[in-house]
Amino acid sequence: MENLEIKEENRRIRFLRFLVDLSIQSIQEKDLSLEEAFGLVEEAKRVALNLFPGKELAFELIYRPRFQRLIEERFGIVLRFPSPFLSSPES
Repeated sequence: MENLEIKEENRRIRFLRFLVDLSIQSIQEKDLSLEEAFGLVEEAKRVALNLFPGKELAFELIYRPRFQRLIEERFGIVLRFPSPFLSSPES
C-alpha cells in the first residue's frame, strides 16, 4: 500500500509542476492583463492546495517567488507582497 501512496504523490507532484509550468508559459507568452496574470497564480495556488491540503506555506515559499519575479519582469513593476507566513516577529 505504501508504494501506491508514493506513486500517487509523485503523480500529484508531476501534475502540479505541469500546471505551474503552463501558467508561467501563459504569463510569458500570452497577451494577458496584470489581473489575468494574478488570476492564473491564484488558480495555480487553489489547485496546489487541493492536491496538497495544508501546504500553503510550501506554495508561498516555492512557487510564489517564481510567479512574482515573472510578473515583475513581464509587466515592468515591482511587487512586494507581505506574506503572513514570512513575516518576522516584532520585537
